[in-house]
Amino acid sequence: MSLKERIESDLKDAIRKGDAAGKRALRTLMTTISRAEREGEALRELSDEEIVQLIAREVKKREEAIEAYLKGNRQDLAEEEQAELEILRKYLPRQLTPEEIEARAREVIAEVGATGPRDMGKVMKVLMAEMRGRADGKEVSRIVRDLLSRLVAREP
Repeated sequence: MSLKERIESDLKDAIRKGDAAGKRALRTLMTTISRAEREGEALRELSDEEIVQLIAREVKKREEAIEAYLKGNRQDLAEEEQAELEILRKYLPRQLTPEEIEARAREVIAEVGATGPRDMGKVMKVLMAEMRGRADGKEVSRIVRDLLSRLVAREP
């Protein structure tokens, strides 16, 4: 069963059960997927990997909305977004821990021969291709920047 089929099935279940958060989150997600499939000149089916990228974007939107609602003292709206966020996260692959990101970043730094912060682009290009949907880009960037800065600090 493809990821899209799983989402469609779960949406039907949420409707049957009267799960308001599930209906909202999954309907929004299906709309996003449909729009992405209609982009360009021809209708095409998205791959599971492309759908995971869309879900990651939706998760990011929810996280930002929660933060904004909390700053605006809107706990009720933050809780709604949190419920949707938890539903969407079920469709993402297991997220990498900072330790796993750092270990792989060290390997990539050695592979590409990075010597300092100016090589950030080389390292990020390789890492994000591998980690897309499995790690937050900001977190990966922070870890890589820290590692590359330490390389420069160690030079004589």
